[in-house]
Amino acid sequence: QVQLVESGGGMVQAGGSLRLSCVASGRTASSYSMAWFRQAPGKERQFVAGIIRNLPKTDYVDSVKGRFTISRDNAKNTVYLQMFSLKPEDTAVYYCAAKFAYAVPKTVGAVDYWGQGTQVTVSS
Repeated sequence: QVQLVESGGGMVQAGGSLRLSCVASGRTASSYSMAWFRQAPGKERQFVAGIIRNLPKTDYVDSVKGRFTISRDNAKNTVYLQMFSLKPEDTAVYYCAAKFAYAVPKTVGAVDYWGQGTQVTVSS
């Protein structure tokens, strides 16, 4: 069992930056591959970025490549999503996700655990 708690969301103007954090607690939290998803109003939840357990391998959706960076600090059981050059279309609730596997969960059905979400609003 893993519990995920996100923080760091907020409101920012277009072009600004934010850093989201996700603290994982529970048994062997560092054994999970982690990801960030987002869900805008009226839209499906979609994969944004992921990082494989114990490996420096990351993956991103095309729309955030070069602007977002996912990283993890296993000593702190924390995963980060650094977001630069934010756009209004990045506005969404951002969810932290975990999967007990050597693979990034890229679909909602592949996720084992979810956080409660944190709102990111980018104004134009």
